[in-house]
Formats: sequence, structure tokens, C-alpha cells
Amino acid sequence: MQDRGHEAQGARKASGDGQGELITSQGRTTIADAVVAKVAGLAAREIGGVHDMGAGMARAIGTMRERLPGVTGDQGATRGVAVQVGERQAAIDLDLIVEYGASIPDLASAVRENVIGEVEHMCGLDVVEVNIEVADIHLPGEEDSEERPAQTESKVR
Repeated sequence: MQDRGHEAQGARKASGDGQGELITSQGRTTIADAVVAKVAGLAAREIGGVHDMGAGMARAIGTMRERLPGVTGDQGATRGVAVQVGERQAAIDLDLIVEYGASIPDLASAVRENVIGEVEHMCGLDVVEVNIEVADIHLPGEEDSEERPAQTESKVR
């Protein structure tokens, strides 16, 4: 994500109606970037048609890591999510793998709406943008974590 001039991580205050203020006369509440990323990732996964998140090798490594004994699944919640968080605003990038047959524009709209709603509700931040990249389509019967083997010879010249 590009630097959009957001303030450095620190205390954040919700804009708008005064609900969810993070800076009050009684003190400050700070929210770690990882918390915003986790909320965004979980909100995106709630939408039907989202098969998984993350792109390419990061997704394959994340899936393998989750299968290791003693490793918690928390890393999966933020896989495919990048955030920039300022004092009052957040910008979010998501990499999605969608189910075959899902309308990508409708899915992106639903994901965007759910992510904005959950981050604004839970974190009190104004979400200025949610950028979505559809990295892959999951086909019925396709293995979840397998990367397609690279072709040794190009068929296109």
C-alpha cells in the first residue's frame, strides 16, 4: 500500500457522531495494527463465496504453518490482509480467493461493506478504503493448499 500520509500509530479517535471515542478525558485507548488486520480478515471471511485469503506462496506457507502441532491459527486470520492505521483512519488491502461461480463484483462489494462495518464498529476508525485483489478462483474438487505445478515449456510465443 502507498503511504497516504496517515499519522503514525498511536491513540485513535473515531470521527463523526462521537461514539467509540478512543481519546477521552479519562485516558487513551490504542489499537494495534494487528487487531485491525484480524478484524478485517475475519469480516472478509464471513462473506459467502470467499474461499480463502492470501496469494500464491504466502497462502501455501500459511496453510502449512497452520498444520504444524503447537501453532495457533491466529496467523490465518490476518493472511491476505494489509492495513495502514492512523489516529482516526484505516486503509485496508485484501487478497481473496473466491469460489468458482461467485459474482466477483457482488462479492467484492459485500466484502468491502462488511469489512468497513466491522472495523468501524469494533475499532472506532473511519475506513477510508478497502482495496480488493482477487488472487485466484477455487474450483470444485481442487486441493486447497496446493500450488499448480509450473510448466517447464511455454506454450505461448
